[in-house]
Amino acid sequence: MPIDLTLIPDGKMTAPESKTREYKQDLSSPAKAMRALVAFANSAGGQLVVGVHDDLHVVGVADPLGEEERLANLIADWIEPRLVPTIELATVDGKSVLVVNVAVSGRRPHYLKSEGPEAGVYVRLGNTNRQADPGLIAELERGTKGEFFDKLPVPTMTVDDLDIEALSKMLGRSIDETTLRTLSLATLDQGRLVPTNGGVLLAGKFREEKFPFAWAQCGRFRGPERLDIFDQIEVHTHLPLMIDEVMAFLMKHAFKTAEFGGIRRKNVYSIPVEPLREIVINAVVHATYAGAHSPIRVAFMDDRIEVDSPGGLMPGLTIDDIVNGVSEIRNPVLARVFSEMDLMEEWGSGLRGVVRKLAETGLPAPEFVELPGRLRVIVRIPNHQASITPRPGTTRGAQSESGSTEQPGTESPEVTKIPKKVTKIPKTGLVLLSALVARSLSRAELLGELGMTDQSSNAVRHIKPLIDAGLVEMTEPDKPRVKTQRYRITEAGTAWLTDHEESNE
Repeated sequence: MPIDLTLIPDGKMTAPESKTREYKQDLSSPAKAMRALVAFANSAGGQLVVGVHDDLHVVGVADPLGEEERLANLIADWIEPRLVPTIELATVDGKSVLVVNVAVSGRRPHYLKSEGPEAGVYVRLGNTNRQADPGLIAELERGTKGEFFDKLPVPTMTVDDLDIEALSKMLGRSIDETTLRTLSLATLDQGRLVPTNGGVLLAGKFREEKFPFAWAQCGRFRGPERLDIFDQIEVHTHLPLMIDEVMAFLMKHAFKTAEFGGIRRKNVYSIPVEPLREIVINAVVHATYAGAHSPIRVAFMDDRIEVDSPGGLMPGLTIDDIVNGVSEIRNPVLARVFSEMDLMEEWGSGLRGVVRKLAETGLPAPEFVELPGRLRVIVRIPNHQASITPRPGTTRGAQSESGSTEQPGTESPEVTKIPKKVTKIPKTGLVLLSALVARSLSRAELLGELGMTDQSSNAVRHIKPLIDAGLVEMTEPDKPRVKTQRYRITEAGTAWLTDHEESNE
């Protein structure tokens, strides 16, 4: 770990305290220094520099060799399991300081002997040391054993507690015992096939009985703070299906304009749909569900959108790591299923893509903030303050290039009854039907309206229900896979769209 001991002209350290750096003037209060070392070892490693004042001025230590020996003895006497950092003497501005380098430990969780293994475990959060709760302590223990929470069995349940039909629809193929075990959705436990935590999280019939915070909460707030909420929803569907409902809520409250290229019309939203979708997916897949104390939260303010994911960063990771593409997966079962559904790439590459796509739209990179018990991602957006106060379920329209004004996408009911054929219409149906007004689109173009890739699983979830309900039709129904295939709205679809929009006025 490199030691940055450079100074600015007035004799202060240039590097402030952070997740991996802490300063102490001396060892007169050894407990604070020992907590920092424990937190470094349990989190992402770090450096404790002794001989620097709180205001970052270098004061040095009077007896460097004596203090070095004392520090080594303190570490041996105070910390369990035994921690063996490197202690170096360095000279800064003519003064001697001690630098303690702590690597991420393979024996975590470390704790203070005087406080015990339940109360004495600390982790690093920003530039502070926080006491770890039982859920985080258990995650630290699993990490050293190479275990993953979502692969662990749930012996109190059976595979009958999994919604196999929903799994089949989400994955686009039949699900048998072999598939369940291959995907680690179920495993053998004492000779019985039982669901894993990941299986219950993805498609458990009674998911929230075991994981009471495995759901999402979305809110639209007036102004720049989370004070005045005027619309909100709770999303309690299967985790992979949450993504569409969360995005439908965000798009409902975004302004929508129409751009025309020749005769083609394309809806353009005032929020960065694709990057936000990737952020929401990562929040769901990489959340901590063991011992979580809050759901996934998505807050839409006038000037930004904040996505909160329960649990902090994985041990060993910093915010700089994830921005630079370093990948650690907390829930490999969830990640694999989401990947098979074409919902996500790897953790690191997905976030690099988010930064790139935001830059392409002229927006700043997302901000990552570690908070107690959660990680927050903030996306800055153009101001969405309405010119008039909207009532719940409506937002201000936006002026299009052609001079016409359209309302933002509005949220359709979770299930809309259609008196024919299949009656379940996904929430994204309104967006897709609106996109097909007065034009036909290819599958890739239609899914692109949702910020999705051209994948069969996406088409099955979003386009097929509209076709089954008679709201959308193929231009070449006898050749469903032909390259020239397009989709267009039917008369029934137009009527449904009109009725739905009128019902929201």
